[in-house]
Amino acid sequence: MKSAWIGVTTSRYSSQAGYPVFTLAEAYVSALKGAGAIPVMIPLGLPEEGLDELLSRLDGVLFSGGGDVHPERYGSAPHPRVDFVDEDRDRVEALLVNHALKQGLPIFGICRGMQLINVALGGTLYEDLGDQLPGSIQHDHAEEHQRDYLAHTVQVEQGSLLAEVLGCSSLQVNSLHHQGVRRLAASLQPSAFAPDGVVEGVELPGYPFGLAVQWHPEWLQMHRPMRRLFLAFVAAAARS
Repeated sequence: MKSAWIGVTTSRYSSQAGYPVFTLAEAYVSALKGAGAIPVMIPLGLPEEGLDELLSRLDGVLFSGGGDVHPERYGSAPHPRVDFVDEDRDRVEALLVNHALKQGLPIFGICRGMQLINVALGGTLYEDLGDQLPGSIQHDHAEEHQRDYLAHTVQVEQGSLLAEVLGCSSLQVNSLHHQGVRRLAASLQPSAFAPDGVVEGVELPGYPFGLAVQWHPEWLQMHRPMRRLFLAFVAAAARS
């Protein structure tokens, strides 16, 4: 079987010298390499035509974590906790979602990636779970714990693609987000939930491979179910 070429979305930050750079946590690359893929970083700033040409050479797209999606993109108002917004990244990734689906390419979203996929397909978000969802548990553990800290349990829907891929009906996950799905896009199906009811996994029914999770499995590759996520995604991409 050929090696799958997986495009991975990137973030834009300013370097210490003050100029913009594209960044991607090495954990994504390591997890994809471990699953047998060849990762390709997708830069921001490309026009729609360039993104289409790039997609024609890829076997799948991983939508990585990062800053918040601009609330205007899903018809909401600014919130004081919305941070690290990059409207060009929102533009690029929304185009990638819709064009990848038109081409039948496997897609996999992680954290922001899940939220972006939901927004790109017509869903909305809580700008801040702690402020807008009464009774929610703490979901943002980025400041006080390492990224492999198992923060809470996730219940996986029986019969879902996610359950089949993970090989289990519940698991402990890390949690590094303060936003979450408010209204799920009509084309998506929820496949996992946190103890407070927050959606932790979504998928595209009937699509070759369209899956996204709210936690960060790239930091949990010591756990077999987390490796299975990347293995299943890469295998689907290799078949595309």
